[in-house]
Order: sequence, then structure tokens, then C-alpha cells
Amino acid sequence: MALYGHDTCGLGHLRRNLALAAALRGSPLRPEVLVITGSPQAQRFPRPPGVELLVLPAVRKDSDGRYAAATLDVPLEDVVAVRSATAAAALRAWRPDLLVVDKVPGGFRGEMLEALSSLRATGRTRTVLGLRDVLDEPAAALAEWRRDGAAAALARSYDEVWVYGDPSVHDLREDLRMTPAERAATRFLGYLAADRPAGGAEPLPKHDPGARTVLASVGGGGDGAQLTRALLAAPLPAGVELVLLPGPYAPTPLRAELEAAAHQEGVHVVPFTDAVGEWAAAADAVVCMGGYNSVAEVLATTTPALVVPRTRPRREQEVRARALASAGMLDVATDPDPQQIAAWVRGALRRAPVLRGDLALDGLSAARRRATHLLGHLPAARAVGAGAPATPPAVPPLAPVSPLTPRERVGAPGACAPVPQEGVARAC
Repeated sequence: MALYGHDTCGLGHLRRNLALAAALRGSPLRPEVLVITGSPQAQRFPRPPGVELLVLPAVRKDSDGRYAAATLDVPLEDVVAVRSATAAAALRAWRPDLLVVDKVPGGFRGEMLEALSSLRATGRTRTVLGLRDVLDEPAAALAEWRRDGAAAALARSYDEVWVYGDPSVHDLREDLRMTPAERAATRFLGYLAADRPAGGAEPLPKHDPGARTVLASVGGGGDGAQLTRALLAAPLPAGVELVLLPGPYAPTPLRAELEAAAHQEGVHVVPFTDAVGEWAAAADAVVCMGGYNSVAEVLATTTPALVVPRTRPRREQEVRARALASAGMLDVATDPDPQQIAAWVRGALRRAPVLRGDLALDGLSAARRRATHLLGHLPAARAVGAGAPATPPAVPPLAPVSPLTPRERVGAPGACAPVPQEGVARAC
């Protein structure tokens, strides 16, 4: 199998694909998995046996959403050409039975089109487009979807669409105005939350074993300076310690402040850990940005959480956070100050555990089931929305997994239609 993520900003695509790679390794197929990524941080993350990384030349995105080569002093189109040729050559040699492309149907600036065309021509590779629960605010998501020619790419190159979310919280099909054929090929797997790979063995750090803890994470850190400074200035209650994860992309001007903060009593500055999920479960409260992986790790716990979403250049994090707040799963603050954070922490420490079991949180196990089903018939792959082939297919058409969970059946042929009311998933 192969998993591709363009990874031009932060760690989201990479972390999502590494979680999927570990889950797929646990399927009855026991596949060898190649993860193709554009993240220069990729080697910092542990991976199980049977999972290998191919790191493409890095591309960066600035705060206004403009892209450029991250380290090479060459035009962006030259870097994209190298990335495209590298991915195509690797995938032709790897000959995957299943390819999962994260978020962008053609890859960053179309860099996966050559690889997709080559793999589809062989007739042996199943292809899946994996989408997070929210792409952006609906109008912006639809505009980008159309600009990237996503509908044509789905019809030409993909067997299924996997959405890593719960339609009772946010229904991406509505944002993208999917056609009936696209809806029929779309599976809501649930959030990639439960059963994420265990991180390192180090426990949540504490100076005082009896202290209560606030875990604060700003994701990759490239746009988390404002929240980081507010956290460091927040007057937390006595007996409460702050464990701060500033992220590997924390801006240079902030690093001196972080170094000084690391010497304060009751403050722990941890540059990197792969145990975020375990630490979130062990903490008494969590404050984090609204990226997909940060939120998914919170959803797998009962820990009260305050999400401070990024609002530019995308509103994806804000849409996600507000939808989950409406469902009672977490709290949201779009522009918190130190006093507001401290007040929220005081309230969170008195709160009962937050029960999140009504959400679909088992997306990783659902991905294993879908992959196993897709690869039950290796030849004669057919694209989303494609018409009947000129000759009868070599294998029966794809049928729903048996048995499907109620969450997986949403969007499958013959499934109940979504309704705009609480409890939509349970109604299926």
C-alpha cells in the first residue's frame, strides 16, 4: 500500500497518514506501506515495522496562503516537477495494491496526476481519496474543489472517497455539493481517534506528583505564537502545572521566550513528543489549536478541552471546533487572552469527565475494513462515477462491507439519507 500527503504546512497530513499506516499494518492483509510526504519533520516520528517513508523536497506556505520552495532557491514549479517525478517513479516501482491520496485529488499543484494515470493504466491499483472532516468554510471549500477539478479527478482516478469524520457533526458532502455518484462512493469512516499508535513511554511531566496539569499544544507551531504567549502569561491556579508543546515550527523570535519559560516553576516546555494522545488522556485539561489530529486525540479522551482555532488563511479549524462545541464535545475561544485561559482552566478543573462516546471515533478500524474489502478484488479497478465498461468486469462490482457499522453505511448505496437533526448517525 502507499499513502500520499503533500505536507506543505504543519504536520497534519503526515500524522494522519502515519496513524493510517499503522492501522493498515494491523489488517489481515499485513501490507508493506510506503508513506510519501513533503514534511522535513517526517523522520522524527516513530513508525512500525513494514512502514517506510519517502520524503519529497519541501514546500512552505506563508500566513497568507502563498507557496514557495522551503529550502531550495529555485522556482516553485521546479520543486513541484521534482516532487511529481519522484512520486511517479517510486509508485511505478512500488506497484501498490492500494493508494490513498490525502485531501487533494491531483496532489499539490497536480503533482500526483502522472502517478495516478500510470497506476490506473495497470488495472491493479485501487485508489482512494482521503478527506478530513472539514476542508474549509463551505463556500471556500467548494471553490477550491472546483478550481482543482476534483469532480473530474474522482471520475477518472478514484474508486472511493473516505471521510475521516462523523456526518452528524459536519457533512462534507453538502459543502462540496457532491453528485449522486460521488455520494454513493463516499464512506464516512469516523474520526481517526480511537486506537491511535501508542507513543513513547515517557509519562506526562510533573514537578510535583500531586499537581494537576494543563496540556497545551499548538500543533506544528508555525502559527501558534499568539496562543503560546497567552498560555505562558496565564495566571493558572496554585497547584496546577503547564505542559507546553510549542511544535517544531515555532518561530525563531519565540524560542528565547520558550527557553526562559522552561526554567519557571510549574512550566514544562517539551519541544517534541509522540505521546500527545496519552498525555491528553492523563492531563486534567487540554488547551490546543483546532487542527485535525490535535482534536482527534482529544476526542479519544474524557478530558475537558478548550480549542483555539486558526482562522486564516483557512477557517477549517474554526468550522470544526464550532461544530464539535455545538455537540457539547469541547469549548472554543477564537482570541483568548491570559485571563480568559486561566478562567477556563479553573472551570475545567471542577468539571466532570466529558463523555464523547456518541461520536464515531473508530475511523482507523473502519479504514482497515474498507481496505480489506477493496483488495478482495484486485483487478479491474473502476473510477468514481465511471460508466459501465465495454466488456463485463473481471470481478463483481464493489459491494458494501458485510457487516457495515451504521457509521460506514452513511453514504453507501441504499443507506439512509442524512437528515439535519441531532442523532443523524444513530438514525441510520
